[in-house]
Amino acid sequence: MKKMLVSLPLIAACLVGGAIAENNDNNGHHGQIKRVLLISVDGMHAVDFANCANGIAGANNGSPFCPALAALGNHGINYVAASTSKPSDSFPGLTAIVTGGSPALTGIYYDVAYSRNLDGPKVQTGNGNGPGTCTAGAAPTGFTTEYEEGIDLNQALVNGGAPGASLTDGGIASIDPQRLPRDPANGCNPVFPWQFVRTNSIFTVIHQAGGVTAWSDKHPAYSSVSAPIGPAALDDFYAPEINSNVVPLPLVTTPTGINCATVPDPGSDLTSWTNSFQNIQCYDQLKVNAVLNWIDGKTHLGAGTLSGTPNIFGMNFQALSVGQKLIEASNHTTGGYLDAQATPSAALLAEFQFVDDSIASFVNELKARGLFDSTLIIITAKHGQSPIDPSRYVPQTRAGIGTSPVTLLSNAPGFIPFSESTNNPTGIGPTEDDVSLVWLTDPSKTQAAVDILEANPGPSGIALGQIYFGPALAINYNDPTVDPRTPDIIVTPNVGITYSGSKAKQEEHGGFAHDDTNVILLLSHPSFKPATVRAGVGTAQVAPTILRALGLDPSALDAVRDEGTNVLPAVQFK
Repeated sequence: MKKMLVSLPLIAACLVGGAIAENNDNNGHHGQIKRVLLISVDGMHAVDFANCANGIAGANNGSPFCPALAALGNHGINYVAASTSKPSDSFPGLTAIVTGGSPALTGIYYDVAYSRNLDGPKVQTGNGNGPGTCTAGAAPTGFTTEYEEGIDLNQALVNGGAPGASLTDGGIASIDPQRLPRDPANGCNPVFPWQFVRTNSIFTVIHQAGGVTAWSDKHPAYSSVSAPIGPAALDDFYAPEINSNVVPLPLVTTPTGINCATVPDPGSDLTSWTNSFQNIQCYDQLKVNAVLNWIDGKTHLGAGTLSGTPNIFGMNFQALSVGQKLIEASNHTTGGYLDAQATPSAALLAEFQFVDDSIASFVNELKARGLFDSTLIIITAKHGQSPIDPSRYVPQTRAGIGTSPVTLLSNAPGFIPFSESTNNPTGIGPTEDDVSLVWLTDPSKTQAAVDILEANPGPSGIALGQIYFGPALAINYNDPTVDPRTPDIIVTPNVGITYSGSKAKQEEHGGFAHDDTNVILLLSHPSFKPATVRAGVGTAQVAPTILRALGLDPSALDAVRDEGTNVLPAVQFK
């Protein structure tokens, strides 16, 4: 297993000679970058930016439909061959962006994964994971790990069930320690999200250098961005639960004109904000409002103040991802794309316009506060979505034409741990979207498991694209016999295949396909000359680039020292 190379006290030592610039814009250093606004538009491909900035026939009468993003591109560096983490799930995708590390280093493979050196939670999670047994000091049993809505005290509530919290404001206080994985080597104590990440992040480094930090995301579990020291690394954190029941949001209005004081789409499935093209905009607007408050030097709800506008702050948008994936049966509306060149449907076009109008509000507020010239804006995505071409989508298990790798191996006794097995009647299920991550009861059974998979390639089997195991897996990940987090087998199906039974989806992510991984990556600052970089880069390079932009040493990041993650090319900072 790869190990962190420095202790936290030494991290601070790495920062000698570099400190956060004074957080005001009246010190005569015009053009100096003092803060970074980091935005993840989940699902947004590189081609989406090209189409929305320049226009494409078949959408918006052929005219551009994201003027705010296009304006940022006029003084931006556009990396058209940027790749997310692999797997391309939200959890490793975000972790890569804020740590610079790959799953091999960070240990983050998926929000629902498996770890051989941890035991199950004390009580069952909201999604049915566990409970498991744990004996302090004893050998671990291994168990499914969950870092999403299921660890909330009450995932049905927007505030996650945090005691005494206002309607949307649970945050870290809504995490139920009894629903977290436990570490028998540490007295069976729960493993909080920031402890689960094996490296440090930009939030920790910037905070320790005296900077102000803030972040907003879709689950309280995504407080993982504060790794490894936890909440102390975040001056403000806002995480309304996205998979909560949809409720009216007083005083919330989107820039596209949706009044959220009443539920805009009451006929939709109200068990999650992601089930409606309109309701998801109300949810995202909560986070947009938090960013606007941060620009004004306030806390996320505007009730308190920070020590100035944060030096690193931002959010993720979910609206575009919903617009790409959703088939909303209640109103017979299908999102996604119309063709392989990524012409957006009417429903998806509306999500692009919402996101763009929201970004315009950030730019306008920065300008109104006199902060625009000293702010670097980074637009990227945790993941893409596959397939863009709607004719290529095949929901394997829903279509009844095949099965999934873990289902196949679950029916061969002795291969799959019970917490991962599809035969577990109450479990959360295996890690399978348009990828399958397979953890075995015993890594010595890998070849036998692969033989079963190879004998059922598809289309009536697992629609096999590629199988990674042994040396083919070890070149990019750690040896699963050494690293308790590494899957024994990774299966990527043919492009367009998902191991899904959902009737509400037409795209998915998590896999290695081009549409999963090739995302927008735009760095914008008034001092930049517009440029297009066609060389391959990774979203993991965002982390050291942010530190360099703020005048800090990128080598303060564990990932820079251990994996050699470089600052993005073609960008120079004053």
